[in-house]
Amino acid sequence: MDFGIKVGKPEKQRGACIVVGVFESRKLTGPAKALDKATEGYISSILKNGDLDGKADTTLLLHNVPNTLCKRVLLVGLGKEKEFGDNAYLGAIRTTFNALNKTGAADATLFLTEIPVKERDDDWKVSRAVMLGLESVYCFDTLKSKKDENKSKLSQVTLNAVDNKKMTVGKESVQQGQAIAHGVSLAKDLGNMAPNVCTPTYLADQAKAIAKAHKLKITVLEEKDMQKLGMGSLLSVSQGSRQPAKLIAVEYQGLKKMEKPVVLVGKGVTFDTGGVSLKPSPDMDEMKYDMSGAGSVLGTIAAVAEMKLAINLVCIVPATENMPDGLATKPGDVVTSMSGQTIEVLNTDAEGRLILCDALTYAARYKPDVVIDIATLTGACVIALGHVATGLISNDDKLAAEILSASEQSTDRAWQLPLWDDYQDLLKSNFADIANIGGRAGGTITAACFLSRFTKDYRWAHLDIAGTAWKSGKEKGSTGRPVPLLTQFLISRAKK
Repeated sequence: MDFGIKVGKPEKQRGACIVVGVFESRKLTGPAKALDKATEGYISSILKNGDLDGKADTTLLLHNVPNTLCKRVLLVGLGKEKEFGDNAYLGAIRTTFNALNKTGAADATLFLTEIPVKERDDDWKVSRAVMLGLESVYCFDTLKSKKDENKSKLSQVTLNAVDNKKMTVGKESVQQGQAIAHGVSLAKDLGNMAPNVCTPTYLADQAKAIAKAHKLKITVLEEKDMQKLGMGSLLSVSQGSRQPAKLIAVEYQGLKKMEKPVVLVGKGVTFDTGGVSLKPSPDMDEMKYDMSGAGSVLGTIAAVAEMKLAINLVCIVPATENMPDGLATKPGDVVTSMSGQTIEVLNTDAEGRLILCDALTYAARYKPDVVIDIATLTGACVIALGHVATGLISNDDKLAAEILSASEQSTDRAWQLPLWDDYQDLLKSNFADIANIGGRAGGTITAACFLSRFTKDYRWAHLDIAGTAWKSGKEKGSTGRPVPLLTQFLISRAKK
């Protein structure tokens, strides 16, 4: 699906379909009024018959509308005008593309991005329309022998700009929206891939493909390389698997080398059985999504490279399986991390922090400005925040504020939890420097407290995406989050 932007009057548009909005009580938006005038009241007469009241998430498709140059007119309900905020706008855009994809229209012109949205500018409205349009046609059928034959025919979408002065801004917003959507799709593809295919080696190969496509530097450490570096914590997780672990580092340079990079660290457990501390069998298939942090950072760096952002970025992925083999780590084992700190493994299902701590120590060699790790880390985060918000914990309030601002701008929600020293005592061990779990109470916070012990040398934030990385049930699949949040964070930094 290709997107463009132009200035034009609705009654002058040719093509397969034109889209205009209607508020509740049949109140026409400006473009809808212009179209109604051109049709000599035809649209308002249809509305008066009760076919559409303007309630949110409703549509009415009209054919052969008199005095128009297009084949179809799609009316989209916007809800109450006074309550038309970002959620209502995003809902209207989703509804629009769902309706368009069910038609035979090959192209469409949307007069929705010029509708005022509280506290949102044209740049935001355009980029979100592009992202949602591409999201509406996302389909993961790579592993199916028969592909979906009922795919949307919509291939060209034109977004209307208010005036010529905003055309340049609009074109840049289209490009950014496309890049972010491509990054989200990449993250979804990696997450949705079957775990017998998406192994640590597969992740490394995909990272190499991204690096080759965008001419990025890539380093892939093998297990022998990690042994030399003393990554005993990471390797303690992989030792029960027949799939060799990988440590992947991809570097994007949009500024001079002396500029400190942002480092993103994505948890890459390609399948998590829980190890010896075996998980319950119901829904264990969803543990293929335990590499969603890895997928999100690879999707983000691909989007950043496509946008050519003026920023230096490094993405690190510690990749492994967590399996219950005869060589697997046992509860009670003590392992030594790259930092030299010893860890008593009380639960082998708390493996994400064991691989992240070595990756976070490794991140220091890039002399980062900030480091953000992204991980499906704790079920406790799902209990605390549900499937709406990602958990955020940081050792720097300014960095946390930046991330929260990006979450609001992207509508990829995050919520900050505390990192108080009061919680650190829960990680005490009688036999090592630290235990890998702190009990059930405050599980998301104590997991972050564990990671914080390996981030003393730089500003750091942790994103727990256990509740937001994928959906279960009928809509099972990766969400691609938090690629929108991360890319917005980087876009905002690049503009400084």
